[in-house]
Amino acid sequence: MTDRSTDTRSNGGVGRWVIVLAASVALVVVAAVAFSIGRLSTLGDPTPANASAEAGFARDMQVHHQQGVELAMIVRDATDDEATRLLAYDIATAQAQQSGQMYGWLAEWGLPQAGPEPSMTWMTRPAADGSHDDHGSADGDGPAHEPGEPMPGLATPEQIEELRSLEGVEAERAFLELMIAHHRGAVEMAEAVLARSSYPVVVSLAESIVRSQESEIRLMEDMLAARS
Repeated sequence: MTDRSTDTRSNGGVGRWVIVLAASVALVVVAAVAFSIGRLSTLGDPTPANASAEAGFARDMQVHHQQGVELAMIVRDATDDEATRLLAYDIATAQAQQSGQMYGWLAEWGLPQAGPEPSMTWMTRPAADGSHDDHGSADGDGPAHEPGEPMPGLATPEQIEELRSLEGVEAERAFLELMIAHHRGAVEMAEAVLARSSYPVVVSLAESIVRSQESEIRLMEDMLAARS
C-alpha cells in the first residue's frame, strides 16, 4: 500500500522546487532585460572614469543587491506566509533588475566589472562640493568606511547559514532583521553616490533605491513587530 502522506510530502517538495526554479528563471530574464536597458540608458552621456564614484557605486551595489536576491530566495523557500513570500519576490525581482541595469552601465562605459580599487573606496572620498558627508567621512563627523571592508548592511556568511537552517516564523523574523539592515546599508550607499555624482542615470537609480527601500524598511519593521 502506498503511503499517501509520503506522496503528499514528496509532491509538495517537488512543487516548491518548481516554484523556486521558475522564480530563478524569471530573475535571469529580468536581469537580462535590465542589462539591455542599462546599456541604452547611458548612450549620449559622458563616460565616467574607471575609479569614479559612478563606477564604484555600480560595482558595489551589484554585489550588495546580489546578496539581497539571495536572502529573498532563501526565505521564499522557507515559509508559507504569503505576505513574506510576496515581499521576498518583489525584493528579488527589483534588485535583480537593478543589478542588470548597473552591469549594463559598466559595459556601455567600456569599464571592467571588477574595479581597480578595493570596494567602498569611492565612499571614502569627499562629496562633489568638496565636503565630507556622513558616508565614509574621514573627519569624524560620520561613520567611516575603510576600503575593502564589508559594505554597510551586508549579512555575514554565518547569518546567511543560520537563515538557511530556519523555517516558518523563525525564518521570517531572521529574514526581516537581516533585510532591514541590508536595506539601510543600500540607502546609505545610494545617498553617498548622490552626494558625489550628477550623472543622470546614476542619480535616477540612486533616488529610486532610497525611496523604495525606505518604504520597504517601514513595511518590514511593521511585519517584524507583528512577529515579536
